[in-house]
Amino acid sequence: MNIKPKRLRKPDWLKIKLPEGKDFKYVNDIVKDHKLHTICSSGRCPNMGECWGNKTATFMILGGICTRSCKFCNVATGKPQPLDPDEAKNLAESVKLMNLNHAVITSVDRDDLSDKGAGAWAEAIKAVKKENPDTTLEVLIPDFDAIPELIQLVIDEKPEVISHNMETVRRLTPGVRSRAKYDTSLEVIKYLSENGVRTKSGIMLGLGETEEEIYETMDDLREAGCKILTIGQYLQPTHRHLEVKKYVTPEEFEKYREEGLKRGFSFVESSPLVRSSYHAEKHVKA
Repeated sequence: MNIKPKRLRKPDWLKIKLPEGKDFKYVNDIVKDHKLHTICSSGRCPNMGECWGNKTATFMILGGICTRSCKFCNVATGKPQPLDPDEAKNLAESVKLMNLNHAVITSVDRDDLSDKGAGAWAEAIKAVKKENPDTTLEVLIPDFDAIPELIQLVIDEKPEVISHNMETVRRLTPGVRSRAKYDTSLEVIKYLSENGVRTKSGIMLGLGETEEEIYETMDDLREAGCKILTIGQYLQPTHRHLEVKKYVTPEEFEKYREEGLKRGFSFVESSPLVRSSYHAEKHVKA
């Protein structure tokens, strides 16, 4: 008789504090009134209150349907709609309306497009910078299949930080990510850093990785020139996604933060509730 293993119980340190404060309320009211799309709210990010309180928010472009189906991600997958010709203008206006000090832009993967969406990425960055010259910008990009000329389209628009997430360690990548390859992501980071970009990446813990594999990933990222690293706890979005193998303790996260700094990262954000854009406004100084 097969007995299904009991699902791990979420520990107390993953309880989320409700957002509060006048700056959070200001941004939240604008998001609701103008029906703006932020990953902060749609992804139910645990740090939404803190980030919005610091006048930082994360937006998603290129539509809401991804051409890949990673086993950790709750974004819808399938055949995407055509690109919105007004997306760059609307994004720029949204950043201005929210009076943001720092904005983060991410996107779905668009393998259906000949340029993987890189052209639309460049338009979005250009529009945001033109309309919001005092707002610093981080972009969290797909891998674009590590095609240099596509990555260069993003670089040429000069966002302050360009990020691309490894997501997990080498051994687990085939079972966690869809189509994306560990070495392809390292190629992206290396190309960015070799072209003078302030680079950033992130990984999730709790998927079955070992301590040695985490350190190996840190070393691979540093060798590729990555300057900023975020480390957070993987949380299962639905029963259809990968189960959590372990809830990593705050003490372990702190150990990884200290080890990352020893290995040469300028910034390491490492705690259970850290997500890719956590403290993003600080990373422009890396």
